[in-house]
Amino acid sequence: MAVETIILVLAIIAVIAVYIVLRAAKYLIVNSILGLILLAMGNIIFKLDIAYSATVVLICALLGIPGAILIMLLHAFGIAF
Repeated sequence: MAVETIILVLAIIAVIAVYIVLRAAKYLIVNSILGLILLAMGNIIFKLDIAYSATVVLICALLGIPGAILIMLLHAFGIAF
């Protein structure tokens, strides 16, 4: 009887943990998409010619809109990308 109760409590904790992670992932996904769209629009409108390397995509995916702005500024000043 005690084993079943412990398993039930652990299952409830696991469900709550997965819910929290997925809720946080939703914001990360939206932020990533907006950052990549902003970078693509900057490339098209301002003709920045920033290559979509793994580093650029990772920065935009993790930092979102501020990351895209950072990449465009670094490219405009000739520091990187």
